[in-house]
Amino acid sequence: MTIPNLRSHQLFCKLSILAAICALMLPIFATPLPLLAADKSEDKPYALIFGTVWGPDSRPVYGVPVKIRRAKDKKPKWEVYSDHHGEFAQRVPAGEADYILSADLKHVKSADGKPLHAPDVTVHIYNDEREDTGVHLTY
Repeated sequence: MTIPNLRSHQLFCKLSILAAICALMLPIFATPLPLLAADKSEDKPYALIFGTVWGPDSRPVYGVPVKIRRAKDKKPKWEVYSDHHGEFAQRVPAGEADYILSADLKHVKSADGKPLHAPDVTVHIYNDEREDTGVHLTY
């Protein structure tokens, strides 16, 4: 005579209920987001500032904060971080304008302990295009 394992039966029932709930919820989460809420930013034209942060050894650097401001402004309006490939990207309004990019190196240290410096980079945007640039760190 065999006695069924009550715990495994209860676990099977709970997992079956969870799977049924997930199957019922899938159509809700599979709905494209623009149908749920209209995104106003896609309607406006924009330009893209795309860049790479390069270290003194000419390798990409991860995690460097890059502050972006219009040339006529004093304070930065955007702050982005370089990813694992050293790359960053920021949408800016379309139209002719100059932007100043500066690396915030307060909390960034080199492997050998030397302080790092980065000159500001000026990017000129003409209209709604992508502008590629680089921020080069030096000792």
